[in-house]
Amino acid sequence: MRWIKRLIERRDLWLDTAIAVAFTVVAVLLGREPEPGAGWQAQDGLGIALTCLVNAPLALRRRAPLTVFAVSGSAWALFISLDYWPVVNSMGPFFALYTVASLRRLRPAVVCTVLVGAVWVYAGWRAGQATPAVLAQAAVFPAVGCRVGIAAQVSARRADRLAELAEQLRREQQDRMRRAVAEEQRRIARELHDVVAHHMSVINVQGGLASYVFDSAPDTARAALRTINETSQEGLGELRRMLTLLRTGPEDGAEPGDAEAAPYAPMPGLSRLGDMVERVRAAGVPVDLRTEGTPRSLAPGVELCAYRVVQEALTNVIKHARPADAVVVVAYGPRDLTVTVTDDGRRERSLPANVPPSAGHGLIGMRERARLYGGTVDAGPRADGGFRVCLTLPTAARTAGR
Repeated sequence: MRWIKRLIERRDLWLDTAIAVAFTVVAVLLGREPEPGAGWQAQDGLGIALTCLVNAPLALRRRAPLTVFAVSGSAWALFISLDYWPVVNSMGPFFALYTVASLRRLRPAVVCTVLVGAVWVYAGWRAGQATPAVLAQAAVFPAVGCRVGIAAQVSARRADRLAELAEQLRREQQDRMRRAVAEEQRRIARELHDVVAHHMSVINVQGGLASYVFDSAPDTARAALRTINETSQEGLGELRRMLTLLRTGPEDGAEPGDAEAAPYAPMPGLSRLGDMVERVRAAGVPVDLRTEGTPRSLAPGVELCAYRVVQEALTNVIKHARPADAVVVVAYGPRDLTVTVTDDGRRERSLPANVPPSAGHGLIGMRERARLYGGTVDAGPRADGGFRVCLTLPTAARTAGR
C-alpha cells in the first residue's frame, strides 16, 4: 500500500513523463518523412537525439517551467538550424510555453511567447518561406498557447480560492456546531439545576422536619413524608420528560396514547405555579401568589422561563431565608410579562444542617434564561430587608387556534 500511496502522490510527475514520452515517439515517427519539396532532411541519429532533447525535459515542466522552456526551445532552434523539419518538434516548445503561462507571471509568459514566434519566423526564413502567412502563424499560434495557459492559471487560482472558501465554510460550520452543542449543554444544565435544586431542597427540608418530629408529632411527620413523596414524584416526572425529549430516534419514543407517552407532556407553565406554591408552603415558607392584569395564553417558552425563575427564587428563599414570608406577583402587561418574587428576609432561627449551601449559579441561570427570550432579571436585596427578584419578558397574546 505504501508504494501505491507514493504513486498517487507523484501522479503529476508520472503524467508529465507519459506526455514527454508520447511527444518524443510522435516526433521520431513524424521525422522519418519530412515535408516533400521543402528541402528538409529526414531525421538521422543526431536528429533523434535533438528530438529527445526537445521533448524529454517536459517531464519536469511543473517543477522548473522556465528552465524546461529554455532547454526545449534552444534544442528546437538547433534542430531547425540543422535543416530538420521544424513541425516535427513544434509540439514540445508550444507545450512548454503553455506551462510557463499557466504557472508563472504574465511578463515571463509574454517573453516566452515572443521567443517562440521568433523561432517560428526563423524556421520560415530557413525554408525560404518568409511570407505573410508564416508571420501570421508566428504571431497567432504562440499567442493562443499563451492565452490558454493564462486561462488555465486563472481557473486554477479560482479553484484554489473555492477550496479555501469551502474549508473556511467547513470550519465555520464546525464552530457553529460546537457552539450549538455548548448552548444545548448550558440549557440542559439550567433545566437540571432548576428541577433538582427546587425539588431536592423541598425534600431535604421536609425530611429534616419529619426526622425532628417523628416521635413527638407523628401527624406532622406523616404530612412531611407525603410532601416528600409528591415532590419526588413530580421531580422524577420532570426529569423523565427532559431525558425523553433528549432522545433523537423515533424508536426511543412511545406511540400516542400509550402509558409511556406521559414524558411527552408539555413542560410546566404559569398554570402550575399554584402547585409549586403549595409545596413551598409545606416546606415552611408562607407564600402569597397574586395575579395582576388579565391572564392569557403565552408562548410555551415564555411560560417555562417564568416558571423556572419563580422556582429558583422560591428555592433560594427555602435555602437562605426560611421561614421568611414570600410574595409572588404575576403581572400581565399589554406587551410584556412581569414576575416578581420578594421575601421579607426574616430569619427567626438558623438554618438546619441538612439544607445544602448554594453554589451561586441560580441567579446566573435566571439571567441566561431570561436573555434567551429577550428579557431581563433584576435581583438584589431590598432596602427594608429581604430579597427581590423581578423578571420582565417581552410577549404578546397568542391568537386563538395557534
